[in-house]
Amino acid sequence: MKPYRSLLFVPGHKRDWIDKALNSEADAVIIDLEDSVPPQDKELARANAREALEAHGGSKGILIRPNALDTVFFGRDVAEVTHRNLTAFLLPKLFSRDDVVRFDALVSAAEIDHGIERGTVELVPSLETAASINKVDEILAGPRVGGVMAAAAKDADVSREVGFRWTAAGVETLYLRSKVVVAARSAGIRTIVLGLWQEVRNLDGMRTFAQDNSGLGYTGQVLIHPSHAPIANEEYGLTATLREYYEGLIEAFEEGQRNGHGAVAYRGDHIDLAHANHAREALALASA
Repeated sequence: MKPYRSLLFVPGHKRDWIDKALNSEADAVIIDLEDSVPPQDKELARANAREALEAHGGSKGILIRPNALDTVFFGRDVAEVTHRNLTAFLLPKLFSRDDVVRFDALVSAAEIDHGIERGTVELVPSLETAASINKVDEILAGPRVGGVMAAAAKDADVSREVGFRWTAAGVETLYLRSKVVVAARSAGIRTIVLGLWQEVRNLDGMRTFAQDNSGLGYTGQVLIHPSHAPIANEEYGLTATLREYYEGLIEAFEEGQRNGHGAVAYRGDHIDLAHANHAREALALASA
């Protein structure tokens, strides 16, 4: 899956909100069919999602969060909104790899029904239960998995499940956030996103949260307001200054290699192949 810096949640039953999200600065949108949609509006949300997918022709990613497997809605969600323009399903409330396999079977059947090449739509597990965090390695080894979302939101499902008391500093979630990053990197996953910053008007807090999690290894963040998208894009992206630094580092290292050196000095630092490879990967991820 293409790495996304900013993924904006939007309730599926709000058609005008979906259009606004698609016109926002977010790299991708997540059309929600689950918690933000009342039971009586589930069919409307599916219809809105289908319309948005059918009309979509841009580069922005579109993900859909279906209802969980313990509801009566998930089957129709997958059957009705699987589409050639759908990037992925964001899977809620997982407990094990078996849940990913169940969704994979549903998506395969829907792709066949809609004449879509099998494997087109990816799956992004949302780790918001204690069991899913504990079994993150096996979940990420499931079929179709193209990314992962770690939940660390204030007073949400994950805080109830794990039992932590949320703070902006995030000490209480550092272990789970770190565990997800290491598991994702080990599985070769490039889209590693975190959710979410809930204080809509606290943009300074949002920036600090994004800086901290970008530094931890996350590649993007799930958002609940369009005003957060430019901040996420900046903090999870590569600044012009850092891009110039990495490009210069690679140039200096390659010049050293041509002169028979395995390590060189660059702006006061000792650099070798490991540093050059890190810079190359950072530039490649930013280009993607």
